[in-house]
Amino acid sequence: MAVLKDIKDRFYNGVHVCYDIVLNDGELPMNETRHEFSGDYTFVIFSLVKQLKKSPKEIGDTLGQWMLSNEPLVIGFEVIQGFLNLTFSNEFWNRIFFEINDNQNYGYFPTNGKKVLVEFSSPNTNKPLHLGHVRNILLGWSCSKILEANGYNIIRTQVINDRGIAVCKSMLAWKKFGNGATPKLTSTKGDHFVGDYYVLFEKAFMEEYSVFQHSKEGIAVYESHRKDTQDSVAFFKEYKNKYFNEYSQLGAEAKQMLLKWEANDPETIALWKKMNQWVYDGFSTTYEKLGVHFDSLYYESDTYLLGKKAVEEGLSKNVFYKEDDGSVWVNLEDVGMDRKIVLRSDGTSVYVTQDIGTAQQRYEDFGIDKMVYTVADEQDYHFKVLFEILKRLGAPYADGLFHLSYGMIDLPTGKMKSREGTVVDADDLIDEVVQEARDMSAERGEIASLPENEKELILHKIGMGALKFFIIKVQPKKRMIFDPKESVDMQGQTGPYIQNAYVRIQSIKRKASENLMVGFDGYKEINEQEKSLIKQLVNFPDVVAEAGTLYDPSSVANYAYALSKEFHRFYHDVRILNAETDAAKSFRIQLSTKVGEVLKSSFDLLGIEMPDRM
Repeated sequence: MAVLKDIKDRFYNGVHVCYDIVLNDGELPMNETRHEFSGDYTFVIFSLVKQLKKSPKEIGDTLGQWMLSNEPLVIGFEVIQGFLNLTFSNEFWNRIFFEINDNQNYGYFPTNGKKVLVEFSSPNTNKPLHLGHVRNILLGWSCSKILEANGYNIIRTQVINDRGIAVCKSMLAWKKFGNGATPKLTSTKGDHFVGDYYVLFEKAFMEEYSVFQHSKEGIAVYESHRKDTQDSVAFFKEYKNKYFNEYSQLGAEAKQMLLKWEANDPETIALWKKMNQWVYDGFSTTYEKLGVHFDSLYYESDTYLLGKKAVEEGLSKNVFYKEDDGSVWVNLEDVGMDRKIVLRSDGTSVYVTQDIGTAQQRYEDFGIDKMVYTVADEQDYHFKVLFEILKRLGAPYADGLFHLSYGMIDLPTGKMKSREGTVVDADDLIDEVVQEARDMSAERGEIASLPENEKELILHKIGMGALKFFIIKVQPKKRMIFDPKESVDMQGQTGPYIQNAYVRIQSIKRKASENLMVGFDGYKEINEQEKSLIKQLVNFPDVVAEAGTLYDPSSVANYAYALSKEFHRFYHDVRILNAETDAAKSFRIQLSTKVGEVLKSSFDLLGIEMPDRM
């Protein structure tokens, strides 16, 4: 901000005049003074102590007195150890607010000409989106919005995992048990419909496996391993995958279907396309409810063949090496990782090979400067390997790779399991939080008289605000528990609490006279509550910048909470519409209005809409 920059420049000039020292920009930080001390902003002067061989008190007194004499906006100072706390006049705060209020794009930065591709969601087509996907989607979307606010050109994308044995399980179950059913015939959302068959396959497989365990063949298998374990339950739990691959009739049929898919069998491909389209239609509905969209899509059925060209390139650059069996590896032991295969001896790719090829394809498609992968922390090591390989291959975007890693999300009842059908589907979760908002609204009764369609739109905004804020406010790397009822609490650190501050501001604006919405320049007696709100507003651009640098939307969420909390206190303690003077009234209306704008901007960066009433 220009006013703060002028103060910094004046202070740096004072250091030069008093001590003949030329400071570089940012060398002596200027921060908001801590609440327990008097003053508004603080210069940290510790670094001058050693250089000047003087006490912090002596340096602070000298510079404080110089600022008091040479900067009209400074009206007092205090030195606490190595901190110089400056107190500013009302004119300073008036100028600060004028500058903030006149900026229609406050908190947003000019375009920097750089492109960032943000990948998020990337679901499988054998099941619907669930609570885990919701955290992924909300983090990826809000991160993309924050990077956009920082001046980047954003490409939002996902890799749809539309192939593999899991997809074939759903296809096989529908073929065996579906009897021609469709989502339309059964009035079932497409992704839920296909997901039900994935669960049905698992159920049929477990029934088959149970029979095997009690068969002569199964008992013989267990007896042959008795020396390793006495616990048959534990043994068969561990043996499950081997049974699927070597004994299971259903397993054999699913693998045969995968082979037919890879051989481009027309009947299998037709079934695959039909069932995938059912899923895509379902995904689109959920994405619309969540308020997200994508600029590009990648499909694993296309990308799984990518990367082989990169292997040849890596071999020619001695980044990779070939074993006697023909497999290709990379040795990352020199950077604390291990040896990693990038091509099997039969010439097939592994996941990291596909990701190398996909990254190269994205660069060819968009010429990006950075790539952000929103993927759970279970894949931390995978991305360390991928980024190191791309660096060694000399990828021009290698320094701009970032893994937006996040912890798992659970419910109060515990973990979720897709194959057992115990996940919380995203659609069910959305319905639940909207219902919680409906119940809360019924108790308050404030929108009961509105038309039904308008009321439902408000309830959707409140419910989605509750869901999104509750998830985004947690630092991404932390594992978390989502409680739908707690998320809509009007008194906690929740989305509805912040939305309520915005709604209060809209109510103030509706009640205010138009002629009092301007001309507040005559107001000079800015009080402490007004000053506190202005200080919060000053922080917004820095919060946006830091969130973009750290790829951490939680800092924006927590800022919005702090600002709304400050406004609720202001609303309670300070007369706004019945202020002492017209100038005070006009100023407080404008201040409230700007707080509302910044709250709305903050929530927009998180993908959350603001209701006008609630």
